[in-house]
This record gives sequence, structure tokens and C-alpha cells, in this order.
Amino acid sequence: MGKVLIIGAGGVGQVVAFKCAKLPEVFSEICLASRTLEKCNRIAEMLPRKIRTAQVDADNVPELVSLIETFKPDVLINVALPYQDLHIMDACLATGVDYLDTANYEPRDEARFCYQWQWDYHDRFKKRGIMALLGSGFDPGVTNVFCAWARKKHFDTIREIDIIDCNAGDHGHPFATNFNPEINIREVTAKGRYYESGKWIETDPLSISKTFDFPEGIGPRKIYLLYHEELESLIRHIPGVNRARFWMTFSDNYLKHLEVLQNVGMTRIDPVVYNGQEIVPLQFLKALLPDPASLGPVTKGRTCIGCLIKGLKEGREKKYYVYNICDHEQTYQEVQSQAVSYTTGVPAMIGAMMMLTGKWRGHGVFNMEEFDPEPFMDALNRHGLPWTETIL
Repeated sequence: MGKVLIIGAGGVGQVVAFKCAKLPEVFSEICLASRTLEKCNRIAEMLPRKIRTAQVDADNVPELVSLIETFKPDVLINVALPYQDLHIMDACLATGVDYLDTANYEPRDEARFCYQWQWDYHDRFKKRGIMALLGSGFDPGVTNVFCAWARKKHFDTIREIDIIDCNAGDHGHPFATNFNPEINIREVTAKGRYYESGKWIETDPLSISKTFDFPEGIGPRKIYLLYHEELESLIRHIPGVNRARFWMTFSDNYLKHLEVLQNVGMTRIDPVVYNGQEIVPLQFLKALLPDPASLGPVTKGRTCIGCLIKGLKEGREKKYYVYNICDHEQTYQEVQSQAVSYTTGVPAMIGAMMMLTGKWRGHGVFNMEEFDPEPFMDALNRHGLPWTETIL
């Protein structure tokens, strides 16, 4: 058994707390911490067993260190903002505690993200004798494990990877995002990028699209090419990949609202002066939009996230698809959160469980595909994210 400190009390933090609380044989004690103690207490009241709560500023390393030294966790799950990853890793280094997150670091003042900032911590974590597991959400996270599973079970060589993310749900709002609006909009409005023939190819935002027929009744949906962080680690850790791309669905309504907001400058991340004070338009927009944690009761439909993989097996070409379908209403019944939060929070819990039980261990900084996928794939089936695979 181990003690877990969860940093972040949004929709994903709520799911992580619920799922950890259901496994006292793995997570003996839980502390949920956030800048807003009220959010932590509200979640704690919903859980099936008593947990601790705490207030902490995740940008303040001394505050984080103090909390870690007081609670003495065995692993820290970071589901705060990606801007805060390095501060939390610094606190884990200072205290000798294992670290896990669900999204890679990005600076506040630039819409750019990559793993290099965190990979640069490898030697320091290794010397300290602790482990960091990066990107233990769904995409990144489960998608990385799907690729590792395909490599182990289905292919001698993987040539092409297409990660395809569909949210076929409806929350009834004219415009809302299913996870942090600031992070979501920064990601969607950034330049697209994919890997092919040994180089990265950049595209204009959402300029490449096609139709994909999703399984189990979801049907044909338009998917758009984006850049996503797991592409960076997959082409580094899976040799032989010639092309890797990431695709996501967006409704016409979402794209039209986003276009208008961009045109009037509401998605800018640089400060502007208003009434004598500086504000960041995107942060102001975030304050106006529905809190993603509030969408659970009103969201219906399903998500479908998977990997379409091509390669060679025993000299023959092979095409393989592995995916999960998650129902928004079912996840709300279980943990009072919609499926986008659920599909991120459950893998965060499973990743921490892999670390605490010793099934995934190492000293340094690691991505998901570097470990044996079998125990993680088994845990997905047991803890709410069953997967389906098919040979095409």
C-alpha cells in the first residue's frame, strides 16, 4: 500500500480521487490539494472513504515541499495545469518523491509544448533514485500503451501510427470545452505538425481534415490534424516508425465559434491593457465559459479514442485498430464527471498503481511506451476503460 498526493481539483482531479479511493489496498492514504481548498473539500465529501485535503499553490515550490514533507506521499499525481509541471517536479526532486502527470509542460507566455523540458530532468531524477512517469492520461497515455501493446503483440515493425480522438458527446451549450478552456484553445489554434520520413512537417491550424468511420454506431465524423505530444515520444521510443499523426473531431458549431473568437482577438495569450490594467484575453474568455467540471450532468453521448496502426508482421503488411469507447452518462453516474475527465483520470490512477505495485519501476524520467503494456492493458479493462482491437 502507498500514500498518494493528488495536486489539482478540477474534473480530472475528481476522477483520480474517486478511483484511488476505491482501491484502499493500493492507495492507503489520499491527500487532495489545490489552490482552492473549497474544491478539494467538495470532492472529498463525495468519496466513498475519508481523505485529507490541503491548500497549495502549485507554482510555489516551497509550499509544495512543505506539503509533501507533511503528508509524506509515496507518489504525487499532478493533474494541475501544464504550466506547473516543472515546479512540481522540482518539489519532488527536493523531497525524493515519485512523480506522475497527464500532460507535458508548456510555458504560460507561448503556445508551445514539448517533452524536452521534462526529459532534461532524467539525470537528476535518476541520481535522486526516484521515478517520473510522463503523460499518464489517455492521449497521451493510453494511446502510448496501445502502441506498445501493438508492437509487442501484433507487429515486428510499426510503420505508421494514426491516433484518432472523437468526442461524440453533446453538452447543450453554444460553446464550451470539455477540459480546461485555456489549454484546449491554445492546443487547437496552434500550428499542426506530423512526422513523416524522418522529419516534422508543419501545417496551418486545422487545415488538414478527412472523414473517419468510427465503430459501434458512432459513424462517420470529420477529423482534423493537430500536433500532440505523444507523437514526439512515440517516434523516439518505437524504432521504424515512418509516419505518425494525431487527429481529433470538432463540430461545425465549435469551429465557427472558435473562428469568431480568434478573429476578434479573444484567443490571444499576450496581455492587453483594459481600464488601466493588463488582462490576457484567453484567460478572460476562460472565466466566461462553462467550467468543464460542471458539464457532467448535461453531457450525453460517447467518446472514442484509439490508434490505427500499420506495419509488418512476418514479412506481411498488417493494419490494426485498437480503441476505447466511453459513455458520458455512465461515467457521471460513477464519479460525477463526464467522459473526457474520466478517460484522463482513470489512466492517471492506473499509472500510479503501476508505480506503487512495482509493475512499472525505474529511476529517471519515462514515457508510457517504455514499460511492459500488459499490466496496464489489463487494468484498463478492470477499472472502467475496456478496449477493443481488430485486424483490418
